[in-house]
Amino acid sequence: MNHSPQLVKDIKEQGLLQKLQAFCPKDIVGDDGAVFLVNPGYSLVVTTDVLVEEVHFSDRTTTAFDVGWRAAAANLSDLAAMGAEPLGITVGLSLPGDLAVSWVEELYQGLARCLQQYRTSIVGGDICRSATITVAIAAFGQVLPHRVIRRQNARPGDAIVTTGFHGLSRAGLELLLHPEKGRHLEKVEQQILVRAHQQPRPRLDVLPHLWEAYPESRIGGMDSSDGLADAVLQICRCSGVGAKIERNCLPVSPALSKLVSAERALEWSLYGGEDFELILCLPPSPAQILVEKIGSGAAIIGTITTEQKILLIDSSSSSPAQILTLAEGFQHF
Repeated sequence: MNHSPQLVKDIKEQGLLQKLQAFCPKDIVGDDGAVFLVNPGYSLVVTTDVLVEEVHFSDRTTTAFDVGWRAAAANLSDLAAMGAEPLGITVGLSLPGDLAVSWVEELYQGLARCLQQYRTSIVGGDICRSATITVAIAAFGQVLPHRVIRRQNARPGDAIVTTGFHGLSRAGLELLLHPEKGRHLEKVEQQILVRAHQQPRPRLDVLPHLWEAYPESRIGGMDSSDGLADAVLQICRCSGVGAKIERNCLPVSPALSKLVSAERALEWSLYGGEDFELILCLPPSPAQILVEKIGSGAAIIGTITTEQKILLIDSSSSSPAQILTLAEGFQHF
């Protein structure tokens, strides 16, 4: 007997909405908008992210569950980069009518699983017909005004902190596209790299450590979704400063070191993208305390300078400094 999958066009818009509303709090969805109660004295943070099939994900490397997880993680990472605690997200879906309903349900399962870890809910959204799958998310968070992290807040003398390893997502993609390249890795090492690509962690866990280490205002930073080098460059451009990044201080995961050469590991660490760590700029003393609190993968990688150049230096050799530019990183156009 032929059991064809149920398609979106078979159950139409209202049938699909009924299925998806099961992933949302019943007391919030159902009206024309969601209502948030923001704690007194807090500021509302809003961020938007769009994932497009064959640009941000492909069925060759990413299941529907993982598309949902990555979509949620990308938006939660943006909130973390602002110092904000998440309140909820809305989801806009553009879908082909001949897409299996099970794919959409798995997408929402991935969204919900990631959000549950941070006590966050899907509070609304919209769906429409499209030739290409698009997942557009708006995320909402709250933050005390003096704790807002901004790209423009970096100051000369600040230490530059990375909250974790970079290059792992790019390495995970490589393993998914070319599994034979990871045959010499231990199973757990393969899993670390693939999971970094398919199910990245938004670094909301860093914020309590940050406030404990440095309860002052004016922290500079952003997330590294477009690459570590891109984050440093954008922070410096917005703050009107420069930076020196010490090559030997860039943390490299043992799994990445086993997969590729040192030069390729450096390239992926700087420009690989989609690692969703935080790059933070704050005075050296609290920066060191923060790194110790975060643990594995966290490091002080350089210093903010007055000269408006971003240099990659190697103090252990006589090699000339390398000027970092946005041309190396991911750009949509």
